[in-house]
Amino acid sequence: MIIDNVSYSPTDHEAEKASNSYLMSLVAAIAGLPLPIINLIATFIFYMGNRKGTYFVRWHCTQALLSQFSLLFMNSFGFWWTVSIVFSDAVVTNYYVAYVITVILFNLIEFIATIYTAIHTRRGEHVRWWLYGDLTNLICPR
Repeated sequence: MIIDNVSYSPTDHEAEKASNSYLMSLVAAIAGLPLPIINLIATFIFYMGNRKGTYFVRWHCTQALLSQFSLLFMNSFGFWWTVSIVFSDAVVTNYYVAYVITVILFNLIEFIATIYTAIHTRRGEHVRWWLYGDLTNLICPR
């Protein structure tokens, strides 16, 4: 994560909305934990509500949406693999255990990064995540 020192200073209202884009994914993760799509839907709804906002708000809503989109694929694959093990004759393999550990670590890192970003964004600081920040710059025009 990179905290950019840009000359633009968002208003308190902008900083709160941008911070809420990250908090939305955390609340949705807690509410719909077993279903990976819930996080993406909640973040997408927040994004749609703020897509015409200021650049600072749009940019952070887009970055939060991109992070949830990548998590959807990882979590969905792990979810359905687990369901297939529970409800069929499939067995737990080393590949499954390795994948579950990877998914848990990735989700934990994303959870911590989301909290960190929400706090700093609320202060009006522009936080760019590695990979997602560059993608957001391409998607979100000034």
